[in-house]
Amino acid sequence: MPEVLSQSEIDNLLAGIGQQPAPGTGSVPASDKENRDVQGFDFRRPNRVSKNQLRMFQAVHETFADLFSFYLASRLQTQVSISVSSVDQLFYSEYQLSIGSPTCLYVFNMENAEGKGVLELSPTLVFAIVERLLGGGASDPTSKVRAVTEIEKSLVRGTVDKSLQDLQNAWKSISGLKFKLERFESEADFLQIAPASEIVLVVSFDVQIGGTSYLMNICFPTFSLEEIIQGLNVQNVAPISGASPRSNKSDSVVKGISTTELPVSVELGKAVITLKELVGLREGDVVILETRKDNLLPVKIASHTKFFAKVGTHDGHKAVKVVRNASEEELNGD
Repeated sequence: MPEVLSQSEIDNLLAGIGQQPAPGTGSVPASDKENRDVQGFDFRRPNRVSKNQLRMFQAVHETFADLFSFYLASRLQTQVSISVSSVDQLFYSEYQLSIGSPTCLYVFNMENAEGKGVLELSPTLVFAIVERLLGGGASDPTSKVRAVTEIEKSLVRGTVDKSLQDLQNAWKSISGLKFKLERFESEADFLQIAPASEIVLVVSFDVQIGGTSYLMNICFPTFSLEEIIQGLNVQNVAPISGASPRSNKSDSVVKGISTTELPVSVELGKAVITLKELVGLREGDVVILETRKDNLLPVKIASHTKFFAKVGTHDGHKAVKVVRNASEEELNGD
């Protein structure tokens, strides 16, 4: 038998209905609003990579920027600075539309992953690298953009290979991916590495060479890196984003300096003679030097006195034995 409500219960129900929000208004009590973390979601642009994963992804490529900038600085013999300007999630069709024409697109294979990536260099950056490699100065970034020639492609090929090697080294702590250059394209229409509706990660770099700024991008399809990206965390990337790249730079600089050759000369002595005496010199003549045989001889490095030594022989060769360093006054006297 159905339960019959009393008059007081009916009155309480009616009073409660008056306090509730009208249907369809969507209003939420203030207490509920404070306890909820509401985030918008755009179904037209799903984000496959979380913000935390993007930060880790950016840290990996900041390491790459450090490694590659050090190589370019030593290769081009000028000041080079590379920094990550942004990491974006885009539809592949949007990325294609953002590419200028003509441009320099280097498609590379990602071994151990299904897919290909793209290294995009602006033509002005390629021209600047070629100009420096051939011993010239900075190229004019405002000059009219043109397609690169076969000779320019060949000159830059080594630099592109090194960039992929540095990129591979930057990825080592999170993945065993290997990057290998496959082909060159100058038009985005021929660049089909993913469906138009596929989400891609585009890392943009600001390349400063001799005070001039250039553009460089790297594009990865997310379907190729899905498993790797899911495993990104602070622990994986921490060894990369620490001080190790700086120490690697220092080791490389020390190694490079240690094998640098410098001209070393020893000044046996000086003498002042007249032009007549000089013209009259013949084989067997003796020129008296100002230096006595027991005097220390200056040892010069690149025409600057750095040490003083005694003359002698070693294993049948003429030699000198360094006795002391040159003093500040002797250094400044050069």
